[in-house]
Amino acid sequence: MAKLTIGILTMNEERRIGACIDSAGFADQIIVVDSGSSDDTVAIAQSKGAEVFVYADWQGFAVQRNRILQHVSGDWVFFLDADELVTPALAQEIRSIVDANMEAVWEVAWEQIAYGQSLGRMRSSGGIPRLFPRHQIIQFEGVVHEGAKLKNETLPVRLLKNRLPHYSRETIYGSLQKLAQYVQLGAYKRMKAGKRGGVVRGMGSGIANFVRLYFFHRGFLCGRAGFLHSFFVALECFFRYVALEIDQEYLEQTKKR
Repeated sequence: MAKLTIGILTMNEERRIGACIDSAGFADQIIVVDSGSSDDTVAIAQSKGAEVFVYADWQGFAVQRNRILQHVSGDWVFFLDADELVTPALAQEIRSIVDANMEAVWEVAWEQIAYGQSLGRMRSSGGIPRLFPRHQIIQFEGVVHEGAKLKNETLPVRLLKNRLPHYSRETIYGSLQKLAQYVQLGAYKRMKAGKRGGVVRGMGSGIANFVRLYFFHRGFLCGRAGFLHSFFVALECFFRYVALEIDQEYLEQTKKR
């Protein structure tokens, strides 16, 4: 029977990594690639039986995912983030696909959990590619929102039926930290693509994305958590265009590293 590897990226995730690994216990191999955590993430992951590898020289999400691939022994690989949990229903679905060797790229839709509340009443933004036949992946590319380059570019893409709970925003402080990280990564990505920044462009992107999430994706049905989630995404969209214009020197230094 085909074997399944679950790969997890971590950086100071001591609060969630234990539960995340427990939820991945149905896999034949669990790999954790850590980016140089200063807390107990590595020790907890090792105590849970995961194979842990530390690569502290951060070069972007794609590089870290490629490092996971170096250690994969399974025929299939599912990429899981430390702030996600695989439900029993999703685990059974993934296992059945692997056992039947249903070759495709399998996407999963998030069930966002924000500020202690499910955003399940919001309309999904679509699936995220997470389950792959290992032999099809050449490498991952991209600093943020990375994508897999495949041997067979016509491989069918299918959506898993069950959602993946994603605890993306638990506190305002954590949301602000994530905002700063993704603003810089998003600005860098746009700089490489030759795009222009500015306050006006940022305002347009921020307002458009807030309207999309809060109204068209029904964030208003999720009360305070729905508003805050939509607002933080809008702020990220605004500031990455502002950073693209104002933080040119910093972004150029990042490009050279």
